[in-house]
Amino acid sequence: MTDAQETAADLRTTTGGGPPDDVEKAPIPLLEPREGIPPVVADEDALARVVAAFAAGTGPVAVDAERASGYRYGQRAYLVQLRREGAGSALIDPVGCPDLSALGEALSGTEWILHAATQDLPCLREIGMVPTSLFDTELAGRLAGFPRVGLGAMVESVLGYALEKGHSAVDWSTRPLPEPWLRYAALDVELLVDLRDALEKELDRQGKLEWARQEFDAIAAAPPAPPRKDPWRRTSGMHKVRRRRQMAVVRELWESRDRIAQRRDVSPGKVLGDAAIVEAALALPANVHALQALPGYGQRMGRRQLEQWMAAVDRAKALPESALPQPGATPAGPPPPRSWVDKDPAAAARLAAARTAVSALAEGLNLPQENLITPDTVRRLCWEPPQRLEADAVAQALALHGARPWQIEQVTPALVTALAATA
Repeated sequence: MTDAQETAADLRTTTGGGPPDDVEKAPIPLLEPREGIPPVVADEDALARVVAAFAAGTGPVAVDAERASGYRYGQRAYLVQLRREGAGSALIDPVGCPDLSALGEALSGTEWILHAATQDLPCLREIGMVPTSLFDTELAGRLAGFPRVGLGAMVESVLGYALEKGHSAVDWSTRPLPEPWLRYAALDVELLVDLRDALEKELDRQGKLEWARQEFDAIAAAPPAPPRKDPWRRTSGMHKVRRRRQMAVVRELWESRDRIAQRRDVSPGKVLGDAAIVEAALALPANVHALQALPGYGQRMGRRQLEQWMAAVDRAKALPESALPQPGATPAGPPPPRSWVDKDPAAAARLAAARTAVSALAEGLNLPQENLITPDTVRRLCWEPPQRLEADAVAQALALHGARPWQIEQVTPALVTALAATA
């Protein structure tokens, strides 16, 4: 057993980890790389050696990825970190090695350990790495009832080590990557296996291990998210835009910005902010001078830039009525809950009772309500409940809405009671 695992054994008695507040706490040691910082793998020969080493390793593999969100266009990975018993740690540069499918194949059938898996899986999939099974330490922490589930907080409370901080939001597309950043990245996978083992034992102790396995299987089996329809409609502040002509301005500016950002490989927000797009849509400026007077188009913006944004506005203003965007389609499912009292008072009563029941049950199980059952599932059930308010009918409805078996087993009795009480 490692020192980290021995520390975990001492801490597992409290869900939040650590001694009570009235007990003097010893200084938390700063985590150090066990084998130093590995060299960055950036060519095919070095990658082949890593593939062979990790294929020959044993046990699960810790995986992490760093993106350049806020700096570059898209969500591609700019560094991949791995650690496995018998192979040590590896840092791989996906810019120099854009195809990691051989590594993904070498790890097929191996359990991957990730923290907040749904954040990293899309960019890993793009470079050929797709797990067949996984263990998500963040989700495990939520199910186990930990109050803070960030990686640093989990490593500290469960394993008794402090992770270095300060580099999570840096521009990981920087080349060469500074040594402090590489150190930070290597430490992100240093203790993931130990954390996984400690959390598995804690979940087993609480009787929640099977729940976690079902959640992990659902994440691993989930298909890639389909492309969003009309992504311009997600512009921040879009709720202020009411008229179709104004919507057309948002669309033209958003699409122009996206083309420029993609061509320059920079974050769209660095090209033009969402707030500036909405300001132009609301004002419908008549010329460049009027556009420049709006927030987001100030003196630091060059004449050429102003003219390209004004051209987008003019294109939207010139569109015939038939080409203007329609108001957003009504999303599938129930309307926003705030309107239920007027639209369907009985459904509003069902929802209030169901929410109260779910909240009490989640508190008793010591886990977040949204992990016990998604709010959307509860809303759909309450908006269109089954004709028979009996356990089998409610369970079937929950399953159709995507609830996992463990969730159905836990919430069905409480939801049946809540729905019956308001019938």
